[in-house]
Amino acid sequence: MHVPDSERTMLARIAAHDSWANTADRSARTAAGRKAHLDKFEKLVDPNGELSPTERAIRAAHARTAHFTRLALKAAQARRLAREARAAAPRLEREAAEAEAELAEDDQSGGAR
Repeated sequence: MHVPDSERTMLARIAAHDSWANTADRSARTAAGRKAHLDKFEKLVDPNGELSPTERAIRAAHARTAHFTRLALKAAQARRLAREARAAAPRLEREAAEAEAELAEDDQSGGAR
């Protein structure tokens, strides 16, 4: 039986909420994922395991900060572009209406100007 995507999404949300509602220790449930995410930065800065643990931790912290700052920059840029698009929308709609009116006038006059 085919389940529409919208229903599949709702079923997945229900399952996720039920699962979290029955999770006693949220932190323990997500610990492995958090550790893997943090380990990724250590592998990035020391792929061959040559640095001391202290130096590796310092560099990994900088790599994490750079990563999250990069994400924040992309989010700020996306918000700015969306804001600019919203601000430009009335002007673009006005220009489109003027162009449509011009085309309608050309159609009525037989295309001659």
